[in-house]
Formats: sequence, C-alpha cells, structure tokens
Amino acid sequence: MTTEYRVIGLMSGTSMDGLDIAFCRVELKAGKWDFSILNAETIPYSDRWLHDLNSARELDENELSALDDKYGIYLAERTLEFININAIERIDFIASHGHTIHHQPEDGITVQIGNGKALTEIVKIPVVNDFRTEDVNLGGQGAPLVPIGDELLFKEYDACLNLGGFANISFSRNEVRHAFDICPANIVMNHITRKIGQAYDHDGELARSGKAELNLLSVLNAIPFYAKSYPKSLGVEWVEKEFYSIISKSSKPEDLLRTLVSHIVIQISKVTKENNIRNVLVTGGGAFNSFLISELRKCSAAKIILPDANTINYKEALVFAFLGVLKMRGETNVLKSVTGASKDHSSGVISLPSSI
Repeated sequence: MTTEYRVIGLMSGTSMDGLDIAFCRVELKAGKWDFSILNAETIPYSDRWLHDLNSARELDENELSALDDKYGIYLAERTLEFININAIERIDFIASHGHTIHHQPEDGITVQIGNGKALTEIVKIPVVNDFRTEDVNLGGQGAPLVPIGDELLFKEYDACLNLGGFANISFSRNEVRHAFDICPANIVMNHITRKIGQAYDHDGELARSGKAELNLLSVLNAIPFYAKSYPKSLGVEWVEKEFYSIISKSSKPEDLLRTLVSHIVIQISKVTKENNIRNVLVTGGGAFNSFLISELRKCSAAKIILPDANTINYKEALVFAFLGVLKMRGETNVLKSVTGASKDHSSGVISLPSSI
C-alpha cells in the first residue's frame, strides 16, 4: 500500500475567516505518521459569499442544494488557481471539509455544503468530502473530527487546543482520545467587531482596552452547556439561540470583548485543570490574539505552546487532508470516544471524476 501522499486539504470554519487551502505531504514512516505543509493560503470571502453563507440557514431544501453546487464550483475554481500559482504537479486527491450550514446532531442533522461531485468534475482529481454525516447517522455528534489527527500527528503534546470559531480541545487518557467543544470563541468576538466595521480584534487590542462586566461574566459562566459531560459539540444555531441573547444588552464593544476574553480563558483553564493537562498546543486564528494568549497564560496552569504560523493557520486543513488519507486507506478516521458514535469508523464520501 502507498505510504506517501500528496493531498490538498480545504477547510472553511465557522469564524468565516475565509477558505483555507493547504497542500500537504503525509507519509507513514516506520509505523508513525509524518507530515509537512508544502504550500498554503487563506482566501478571504467576498461580501457576496459572506452574505450567502451567513444567510444559508434560512434557505429551503432546493435553494440549499443550489448553494451546495455553487459552493462546490467555488471550491474548484479556487483550488485550480492555487494549483497553478504554486505549480503543483502531483496531487493524489483533495480532502474537503466544506462549510457547515446546519449542525444539530441531537436531531440527527449536519450539513456541510461544497458538492464533492461538482468539485471533482472541474478539478479532475478525486475528492473526499462529507466527513460528518456518517458519524451523526451512527448516533455521534459529528464533531470534533480533528482529534484523530491530534492523536497521530501531534502525539508529543498533552492536549491540542483549537481557537477557531469555537474553542475545542482533544487529549488522551488511558490511551483513549477525548475531545469536545469548550465554548464559543472567534465566532462571537468577530460578530462583535463586524458591527463596528472590523473583521476581527487585531492582537486583542480592543479587548485589552475594555473592562470586564462581572455580572455578564457570571451569567456566561453559568450557561448549562458547560456543566454537561462530553462528548459534546456546539454549532451556530446554539450560539444564536443561547449566547447572543445574553450579550445583546451589553454596552461598549471593548467591554464586551474584554468580558468574552475572560469567559473563554476561564472555560479553557477549567478544562485543562480538571484533566491535569500540563502542556497545550494552541492553533487556529485565536492563537494570533496576543491579549487572549497572554490572559490564558496567566490563568492556566498548563504550558501554552504556539507552533509556527503555518501550523497555527492550517492545522485543520492539514488534518482534513489526513482524514482523507485514512479514508482512502479504509482506516478509522473518526473515534467513537470523541463523538459518541456507536463505533469507530472511516467516514467521508469519495467522488471520482468521470474521466477516471
């Protein structure tokens, strides 16, 4: 069986930063997985795409199907541009997360758009996508999916923390991987900054200038989700229903951002303490929020480790490339200990261009 793969990973997260594209080498050496990110880029969404993706939850079935096709074509066009700019010659396949529109696993629902068949027919390369549906059908949360990559690619760390739209963590106990969403992160902070014309809070400067609202902080920390045992996951619908109503009456954006930073730090520190985590690899866009990281280092007993910028930015795209490798090999890429599914399984749908 082939042991070295050249894969393009595509990732679009709930924080709406843009489309992450990473061309990765993934190789099995002496029974251990090795990787490198060869080329990578984030393509910001246009105002039109931001509108379409943000309003997609309101679409009916036919409209959503049309957007699924349209987004698949968008992924194909951006991927072809990426391949041409970087003069990439060998690509074994593309692994695409797509963009999540609905995630309500308790109701058996998860939808990621980015039609794999449309993507493969344009790019003329095999595609693996739709990584979450099978897990939900098996009674799982359909999330998080990255922990298998944490387990096999980043084994040297006690835990891996992603600060994306949501803060989520994975770690092993007695050789069993556990992972779950901790709390909202960039999805909420970016929601606040967009209201004042900023895509995000650069270096956490606005939050740094604010003052935490202690009453609001207490209410946020008492949200019932935090008392639930894992596996558990969060989605945009939950944020809109449970979170925005709590923060809607807050006054100054900088005070609200400062309060949110405190909330995120408290929830993460609580999890690391409860699970005796000594060191944490931190990736995702929130890793560049220097104020958030400094507050986390003050509050958490765990050592906070930031890798190189490529790993911070593209770890999730890398891991979805790796999930595609495992799927192509027919090996487990989703863990029941993480999602709560009835069994470990190899998830994803493989699409081949008609010329193959």
